[in-house]
Amino acid sequence: MKIELLFITPNAEKLIETAGRTSYLSFDKQKEGSEKKFIRMLIKRGHYSVLEHAYATFRISGVSRAFTHQLVRHRLCSFTQQSQRHIDESNFMYIEPSSIKNKSRAHKIFNEFMEYARKTYRKLIEEDVRYVLPNATESQIVITANLRKWRHMIEFRGSLNAQWEIRNVAI
Repeated sequence: MKIELLFITPNAEKLIETAGRTSYLSFDKQKEGSEKKFIRMLIKRGHYSVLEHAYATFRISGVSRAFTHQLVRHRLCSFTQQSQRHIDESNFMYIEPSSIKNKSRAHKIFNEFMEYARKTYRKLIEEDVRYVLPNATESQIVITANLRKWRHMIEFRGSLNAQWEIRNVAI
């Protein structure tokens, strides 16, 4: 798995402070280095909406299609995902969960299935063949969200209750 920061709002913390001070009309307290303390105060008070003024964009690659299907459920984000329609997936790579990889019998069955899926894909290449690709197929996605949403996703998807792959990305 690889996570790349593609863009973040320039001077995001200063922007958040300036926006937040609009609410409190406390511009006179804004000075160099005051943004961190101010943002901590906003978060402590639950004033998260101010975090929505700054955005970050990441490319996440080396993850499964199952992962991306969970990720796109966060509707307040923008997504661009690797197409399975416009690229040839004849030699698709896949993500194997460690719960399968660490059990020799399960690992063998899983890999046999992936090879069968590859062969089926190649046989149906002239059709709308993406329908035979497994959720384990490796993919990549670009996601943009405001910092409030990132905070929520990291908290929610980084929890012990989250599925292993999305949890690893969140952490």
